[in-house]
Amino acid sequence: MKVIGLTGGIASGKSTVSGMLRELGAYIIDADLISRDIILRGTGAWDEIVEYFGEGILLPNGEIDRKRLGNIVFADRQKLQKLNSITHPRIIKRIKEIIEEERAEGKERAIVLDAAILIEMGMQSMVDEIWLVSADKDIQIRRLMERDRLSYQNAINRIRVQMPLSEKIKYADYVIDNSKDMGYIKEQVSKLWERVIEEHN
Repeated sequence: MKVIGLTGGIASGKSTVSGMLRELGAYIIDADLISRDIILRGTGAWDEIVEYFGEGILLPNGEIDRKRLGNIVFADRQKLQKLNSITHPRIIKRIKEIIEEERAEGKERAIVLDAAILIEMGMQSMVDEIWLVSADKDIQIRRLMERDRLSYQNAINRIRVQMPLSEKIKYADYVIDNSKDMGYIKEQVSKLWERVIEEHN
């Protein structure tokens, strides 16, 4: 069972690639969805986050306002490190559990671990190869501002805390260029997935 790490900077188009792979039959482990689940109200992570950041980060229903929390931590590296120390071990533990569950069931299909900060979290040792989605910084900024309705400064803050693309490329086995149209990226993804399927057959 091959485990592929899919990563890329925020708003690089990684989720688009993940969606394409899902359509092609890949089993996706979405680290972002896991990160949402582990901070739900009633969890240990929720308790620790609210204790440190205060109840001002909560929505009326008691859940954590991820956008408000993001604006706080991406403007303050020390607070980001504190949040990461609470969430990252729990995220990694859950991902390992899912991979082991698949192995225990004797599944031979390839797993795609979709994680924006896969390398920053040290999860490269958990995957057999890394696929990196590459996008120009100006494109990332524009997408972030449009997608998440962020100010220019908040968009910049989110990009700055991530490892630069020039560093991530050193870890990548394959780079998916997302600088052109949808057809171009789809062609790259299809070829990569065909190789994975051929290896399984």
